[in-house]
Amino acid sequence: MNYKPQVLLDEPLKMQVGRTRLHESLRMHLGYLVLGVICLSVTLLAFPMRALLPRVLSKRLGRKLVTLTTRIYLRFLVRMGACRFDLSELDALSDGPAMVIAPNHPCLLDAVMILSRLPGAACIMKAELVNSVFFGAGARLAGYIRNTPLRTMVQLGVDDLANGSHLLLFPEGTRTPRFPVGAMQGTTGLIAKKAGVPVQTVFIETDSGFLGKGWSLLWTPKMPITYRVRLGRRFEPPRDTAQFVCELEHYFQSELAHAQLPDFPVKAPPA
Repeated sequence: MNYKPQVLLDEPLKMQVGRTRLHESLRMHLGYLVLGVICLSVTLLAFPMRALLPRVLSKRLGRKLVTLTTRIYLRFLVRMGACRFDLSELDALSDGPAMVIAPNHPCLLDAVMILSRLPGAACIMKAELVNSVFFGAGARLAGYIRNTPLRTMVQLGVDDLANGSHLLLFPEGTRTPRFPVGAMQGTTGLIAKKAGVPVQTVFIETDSGFLGKGWSLLWTPKMPITYRVRLGRRFEPPRDTAQFVCELEHYFQSELAHAQLPDFPVKAPPA
C-alpha cells in the first residue's frame, strides 16, 4: 500500500532533476559556443591591427581587447546562471607597479578571470595555445609569451616587466595535478630575480572540478559554479631562486590547505 504513492512522488522529482541537468548541459554548450565566437571575432580584428599599427600600439590595444572580451564572456556566464565570480580583490593590482602575478591553477578559466581585471598584463602561455586557431592571433597581438624555449621566455618576461607591465605566470606550469597545489617550477623566481620585481601571490578557489586537470569537455557540471579570487602575500624580489621556490610552494600549501577546492582526482559529476 505504501509503495505506489512513493512512486508517484518520485516521478515528478526525477523529471525535475532531468530538466535541471538538461538546462545545465545547454548552458555549458552555449558557453563553449560563445567562447568560440568571441575568439574568432578577436582573430578577425587581430590580423589587420597587427599588420597596420605600430607594434607598441597594437600590443597595448591587444591587451585592452583581451580584457574587454574576457569581461564580456564572464558577464555572459553570470547572466545565464552558469557561474558566479568574486574577482574584486584583483582591482587593487590594476594600478600597481610591475610585478609577477602568481596564482594557483585549478581550471582553464583562471587566466580568463585574471586578465579580465588587469588590462595591461602580459601572460606566459603554452606554445600550443599561442599556435592555436582560436587563441593564437589574439595572443600574438597582445604580445603574450610562449613558454618555450625557456631562455627566450625568461628574457621576454623580464623585458615586459621592465616596461612596467604585470606578468601573469602560473608557478605550477600547468593546471593543478593534485589539490590543493602541485609542485612549483623555478621560472617564477628566476624571472622575478632577473627583473628585480616582487611576486604577488593569488589564490583561486572553486566548488567545482569543471575544466580542471582530468575533466572531460563532455562532462556537465552542477551549476552555478562559484569562483573566488583573493590576494595573498607579496614576496620581495628573490635572491636565491631555489630557496624562493621552496618557500613559495610551502606558502601555497599552507594557504590552500583549507580552501574551497574540488576533490582529486577530478571525477564526472553524478548522472
